[in-house]
Amino acid sequence: MITTPPVLTIATPLPERLEGPMAELAARHGLALLYERDLLPPQRYPGDHFGVREFRRTPEQEAQFTAMLNAATFLYGIPGESATRLAQVVAENPALRWVQTMAAGGGSQVVSAKLTAAQHERVTFTTSAGVHGDSLAEFAVLGLLAGTKDLPAVQADQARAHWPAERTPVRQLKGSTVLILGLGEIGAATAQRCKALGMTVWGTKRTPAEVPHVDRVLSNAQIGEVIGEVDHVVVTLPGTSHTVGLLSADIFARARRGLTVVNVGRGTVIVEADLIEALRSGQVGYAALDVFEREPLAPQSPLWTLPNVLCAPHGMALDAREDDNIFALFEGNLQAYLEGAPLRNVVNPEFGY
Repeated sequence: MITTPPVLTIATPLPERLEGPMAELAARHGLALLYERDLLPPQRYPGDHFGVREFRRTPEQEAQFTAMLNAATFLYGIPGESATRLAQVVAENPALRWVQTMAAGGGSQVVSAKLTAAQHERVTFTTSAGVHGDSLAEFAVLGLLAGTKDLPAVQADQARAHWPAERTPVRQLKGSTVLILGLGEIGAATAQRCKALGMTVWGTKRTPAEVPHVDRVLSNAQIGEVIGEVDHVVVTLPGTSHTVGLLSADIFARARRGLTVVNVGRGTVIVEADLIEALRSGQVGYAALDVFEREPLAPQSPLWTLPNVLCAPHGMALDAREDDNIFALFEGNLQAYLEGAPLRNVVNPEFGY
């Protein structure tokens, strides 16, 4: 049974500017709010849900924090971004009904918690998917433009103060075809921008269905069949057992030579060693990567120095409004939950997103 009144516990660092709105939200819906700023680590930057790594609670503070977690009906954030701690809370708190994770890929934390079927039946998990859609879609377009306009060659000429004797034709995005792997919030935002640039837009979806701005919707199982017909691939997929290694040497070999690859999803979707070889051979002409198989990317990785690669260290999703946007998403989901309406971004434990 849900406790009366329901209890909302804040388990993640919260910017001071959101403390008032959070209290008002709880009061408006008749929730008991459990939040103690001193029990949570300060943020190092906007959207930091782990907090200062040196932060430690005293034994008394830890006991108080655990009691707050175990009293929650609704949990805002995963404590310490820890799947182990999440599993502990779910096991110890039979009143828990819903957890709003802070990460767009929060489903992977839920999967890592190794919850039982009964626990998944009792507790709903939602992610912040979509909060980062616009930022990552813009980076995807940046990568597509850089590859199409041969930005490495332009930069090389500039570095040498070299004015070519002959002009070289450049390609256009208009009229080209992009395959977007994953038509969730980020993929849909990318599709909108690509269509506005005059591109033919294909995409994959777990359950194929019509998506605005997308000309053809496929399943991930069809990637190998169509990869030779597209000019660009944009990855927006989360990292799960169903998506690991989807882009490998076999797929790159079937692609059109000079393929542009952009990854704003998870690094594990691409076999990195295969991508490096394809970049060296020119089979993949350009790659713009915000994520990598292992992070931080090792200093000795060839991806840092290959001229046809743009490396962004997993920062293109972040903007100063991330915490506010997650709060707004939570506010809408809370209203829906209390009204018995569907929630946005509910995690499917089978797929991890």
